Amino acid sequence: MLTHSTRRWLAGLGVAGAFVAASASPALAEEPSNEVFLYANNALLAAGGEAKSVTLLAFAEALPEEFTVTVGRGAVTDFASVTVADGADCTESGPVISCKFKGAETIDYVLDLTVKAKDSAKVGQKGDLNLTLAAKGRPSVTVMSTVEIGEGVDLKADESLEVSGAPGATVKAPLRVANVGDKAARNTVLLLSTMSSISPAQRYSNCSYSSEFGANFAHCEFKQDIEPGAVLQLDASSALKIATDTWAPSTQYGSGLWFADGDWAEFLADSPFESGDWEKGTGAELTLVPAPTALARQLKQTDEDSSNNYTGIVATVTGTQRADVAANGTQVAGGVGKTVTAKVGFVNNGPAMVNSYSPGELTTAAEITIPAGATVVTAPDECSPFVDGEEIGGYGEPGARVYLCEWYETLHKGDVAVFEFGLRIDKLAGKAGSVHLLHFNLDGEGSTIADLNPKNDTAAFTIKGANGGQGGGEGDGGALPITGQSTGLIAGIGALLLAAGVGGYLVAKRRRTRFVA
Repeated sequence: MLTHSTRRWLAGLGVAGAFVAASASPALAEEPSNEVFLYANNALLAAGGEAKSVTLLAFAEALPEEFTVTVGRGAVTDFASVTVADGADCTESGPVISCKFKGAETIDYVLDLTVKAKDSAKVGQKGDLNLTLAAKGRPSVTVMSTVEIGEGVDLKADESLEVSGAPGATVKAPLRVANVGDKAARNTVLLLSTMSSISPAQRYSNCSYSSEFGANFAHCEFKQDIEPGAVLQLDASSALKIATDTWAPSTQYGSGLWFADGDWAEFLADSPFESGDWEKGTGAELTLVPAPTALARQLKQTDEDSSNNYTGIVATVTGTQRADVAANGTQVAGGVGKTVTAKVGFVNNGPAMVNSYSPGELTTAAEITIPAGATVVTAPDECSPFVDGEEIGGYGEPGARVYLCEWYETLHKGDVAVFEFGLRIDKLAGKAGSVHLLHFNLDGEGSTIADLNPKNDTAAFTIKGANGGQGGGEGDGGALPITGQSTGLIAGIGALLLAAGVGGYLVAKRRRTRFVA
């Protein structure tokens, strides 16, 4: 198994890009002895169709100084070509591609392969690419990517769907899809993904729903065939609900992604979702109906492209609704030499939700100063050392005087973010610590944004002697209520969110932010 530190490091990186580069699902492998994690997506191709990418990612605490990656393609050469798509230092010998890399120049992305079905390929042909990472003095690590030939169809969707409404409003969402190929599309699947402030207004019997990873998901299966040239849309009952506590004004995002049945089966089988994550709807069935003639004509006047089955949803939330986030300090008691637990953080007093990681909304982190006379022996996974407005150490690193603590779950009114520190009390006299909130706007520039009551953005963090002696100033006292926990680890999930159109969510959580007072 990977160590906790490796998993934490993987969480910061995510595996973004692979699902964007290819429509198929991932293959995964772990090497216990040297803690290298390899990722490579599968590729479902069609004879005469366009090429797809197989991307190899490698994660480790530190990759070897020099290593090679070999690609064994012998099992697919009868029906597909496999070439290196970038400028890597590679050579070919028969069915094997061999590439050299330097660890210092490699972070996560390693190699991008272009895979294309031969014109003579037959539906059902299938084989594995073997991708092996090897370095001197280390065991090799191998991951396989399955290449398969399926029947080609070509779905096409609108590039965008724009809706507008106030918090609490229900807005129509007539997502459309066209078959611009020459074969009927059977058992088509729509994956709807939205930020946490938007959700499907109804729960249909042919759809399943999940609220995972800070987003809302629904996938709907349509048994009806979509004939070549047909343009269909969701029936008139299809709508989205804007949450009553959505920040306003704001812009929320989502997507509708259409799958052929083979692509969907692979995508779902190896996605971060488990079967228990989905709840089947119990209402009426959602259907596809013919789109109005004028709209249908517009949609068909586009080039055939396998990347064109995606509709970006943009919801403009009108009105004015903001939030107040208050710092929660604490006072801990203990004698010199004792180790105590301190829980600090912040609470959302509403009315709007916060930390949904949407541009233009309030996102809050906490700058936590440890009381003088105490040493941090254990730090939360959400916190890292913080000096002069910049994170300088690893998440969960002990021993710092000041930490930046980030919270990755959406906080509704009354929800609390809790950061738990283990403190060794070295002396009882000294300056009090503090919890100071930092509010920012995910506009790409790290700009600040004010909440409704800045006066409660700082709280004391103090130590009290077990015999009643106290160091520092007055504390807030009392334990924090715990209403949730940070998601923290997002490796793999990020890839799904990107493919589903909630890329901003991942970008917000992957960034290392520099705060400027």
